[in-house]
Amino acid sequence: MRTLAINLLLIIGHLSSLGQSPHQYIFDQKNQHRWLNEYKSFLSIPNVLGDSINIERNAQLIAEMLQQNGVKSELLLSDKPNSAPVVYGEVSVPGATTTLAFYAHYDGQPVNPKQWAEGLEPFKPALMNERIDKGGKSILFPTENEPIQGNWRLYARGSSDDKAGVFAIIKAYEVLVKTGKKPTANIKFFFEGEEEAGSTNLNVIFSKYKGKLKADLWVICDGPRNISGKKQVVFGVRGDVNVDLKVYASKRPLHSGNYGNWAPNPGMRLAQLLSTMKDNNGKVLIDRFYDDVTPLSEIEKLALAKIPPVETILKEDLALGKPDGEGKSFMELLTLPTLNINGMASGNVGSMASNVIPTEATAVIDLRLVLGNDVKRQVRKVMDHIVKQGYFIIDHEPSDEERKAHPLLAKVVMRGNGYNAQRTPMDLPLAQKVVKAIETTIDYEAVKIPSAGGSLPLYLFEQLLNAKPITVPIVNYDNNQHAENENVVLQYLWEGIETMSAIMVMK
Repeated sequence: MRTLAINLLLIIGHLSSLGQSPHQYIFDQKNQHRWLNEYKSFLSIPNVLGDSINIERNAQLIAEMLQQNGVKSELLLSDKPNSAPVVYGEVSVPGATTTLAFYAHYDGQPVNPKQWAEGLEPFKPALMNERIDKGGKSILFPTENEPIQGNWRLYARGSSDDKAGVFAIIKAYEVLVKTGKKPTANIKFFFEGEEEAGSTNLNVIFSKYKGKLKADLWVICDGPRNISGKKQVVFGVRGDVNVDLKVYASKRPLHSGNYGNWAPNPGMRLAQLLSTMKDNNGKVLIDRFYDDVTPLSEIEKLALAKIPPVETILKEDLALGKPDGEGKSFMELLTLPTLNINGMASGNVGSMASNVIPTEATAVIDLRLVLGNDVKRQVRKVMDHIVKQGYFIIDHEPSDEERKAHPLLAKVVMRGNGYNAQRTPMDLPLAQKVVKAIETTIDYEAVKIPSAGGSLPLYLFEQLLNAKPITVPIVNYDNNQHAENENVVLQYLWEGIETMSAIMVMK
């Protein structure tokens, strides 16, 4: 009898929703209370790759969320052991001649809980009434009768990158089901669990399930909205590859007093080597670094010129006196390749510091690629530059003989395979329909960006599926993705659901 009563309540709730528009349903406080609790549960499951038990729990929960809305779902597996499953679902719409595939990823970056603000833990979602570094205070999750404020922030790993995308896509389809709206295209759902590790098995999944994954356009829900707060559509992404660099000195640590001025210091050598790679304005000085960049088309240049300026907002928010870039706009710089130092290490600092000359110094170099660059060619440019500075390059730990034979010795190893950039033409008709659909939810022109600053392996969609992808980001730009204190503004989450539902019923 209890089960029957619950089912009757669900049916009554569904029937009452049929008279609502998608906008009314999304901004109905009853639905937002339910969604907030569901999202809190979703974020409570750790999603760091390598934690296979919790990765599987995430995948199973996503599959359940799809099934609750009548979507047939399954887990797609690569042939490699310990790979994270892709959660896949599809909806066939009678009479539809177009298929849209929606992509997001449920895995997140590794976390160091000690770096999170006091009172915050990565997998214990917490609500704040403002950004924590702007004086935000912790607030209790509201009861059913208490109003939810759109400016509240939900703090947890994955809250913005990219469980927000997963949640928004699934709940967008729920909106259509509950309000009786029919999608205008066949829909495919594709939720990956290895994006933060470089999507190492995505090519295997695409090849293995190529027939199942056929679609006319892939909508990628990842990344932040425009810094101005406006909704945006992104037509390309940078590629990415990381390089480990290590330089050597003596084979054992030495007393800095007894050996200073005589024994070389690897930390100083590394700093000097890295300083040759960029000038004081951030321009990369490596030979041919920018030579193979594909120029922007006229339509891309026009779109770039129409993007709202954000430099003043960023300088204030980040307390920056002078940015790099030689005066180029923030958006223009996103269309160029980068060389970034992710981190450096040599000896110890802080309370562990001691008066020694270390044996080695390491750095991780992050190369972001744009259209025209090639991963291996870009890494080769860096290696050639290191050789030009007098270094002998190896790919292994050196022997005593190698140390003695080569006073300047550097170990250079590319991490993984990396991937190239991708860019979809901005005048692609189906992509333009997506833009128009998004603009039905706003009273301004959506921002259109030729290429995002971040990276996704979207070139695989073209190479292996013969499909074009575009990215429709939904979260706030100041979400701290990849770092401590990751968060999402609730209003952006609700509006993201509305964005995705509008695409599903686009003309």
